[in-house]
Amino acid sequence: MRLKYTLLILCCLVVLPGFSRKKKTSGYEPLFGKSQAAYQITSSSLKGATFYLVSGHGGPDPGCIGKYRGKELHEDEYAYDIVLRLGRELLKRGAKVHFIIQDKKDGIRNAAILNNSKRETCMGEAIPLNQVARLQQRCDAINRLYRRDNSNYKRAIFVHVDSRSRGKQTDVFFYHSPGSKYGKRLADQLKRTFTAKYDRHQPNRGFNGTVSSRNLFVLRNSTPYAVFLELGNIQNARDQQRLVIPDNRQALANWIAEAMVSDYKKSK
Repeated sequence: MRLKYTLLILCCLVVLPGFSRKKKTSGYEPLFGKSQAAYQITSSSLKGATFYLVSGHGGPDPGCIGKYRGKELHEDEYAYDIVLRLGRELLKRGAKVHFIIQDKKDGIRNAAILNNSKRETCMGEAIPLNQVARLQQRCDAINRLYRRDNSNYKRAIFVHVDSRSRGKQTDVFFYHSPGSKYGKRLADQLKRTFTAKYDRHQPNRGFNGTVSSRNLFVLRNSTPYAVFLELGNIQNARDQQRLVIPDNRQALANWIAEAMVSDYKKSK
């Protein structure tokens, strides 16, 4: 009888460690809002990758402002919504994600007009109005996290909306820091992914987005390899459809996430 009990205990000792190694299959991020906070991890295609997601402007600075059906469109609100959607897609693929700009009230929203607020913070810290101080603050936050993260693949993604004359329609375009081999590789992959999506969904239109180097403050002063995206012209009626239709905001997030997966595979 004592031998049987010994064997049973040994069996339990063998089985129990397996439970601790059980794969995580779900997550919860309050920033997404109550209806979207819970998510399922559907793949491990980005397991081991870390992303620092930064939506442009925020707090006292709304960024560019466009007019749509008598309402104002504020750059920071649309950039933030798309960043949240992108972060959720990355998390679902097993990545680690840091949201540098945060709004504890606004989650992922499915409205056309996203009301402006000044609640956004830089990871809990008030965002200064001074431009240089504002940009330095988010670079400092990224760099602190970067030093603590153990991942071999760490990328910063800056999301903005451009402002040009109303008649100037633009596609999404991508910047990388001058001389950044891996920043350029990611920007090129983003362009290839967007080109393929446009060829599939709008075959007669084509995609005219560009990749170029630019000596922007945030690209110059953040440690991770980075890309800076301009999602369109907030003044142009056609480009506004990319922003005000929730499914289009989600499509942008999906396509960016797909490009990240492709780039991550190249790093292995």
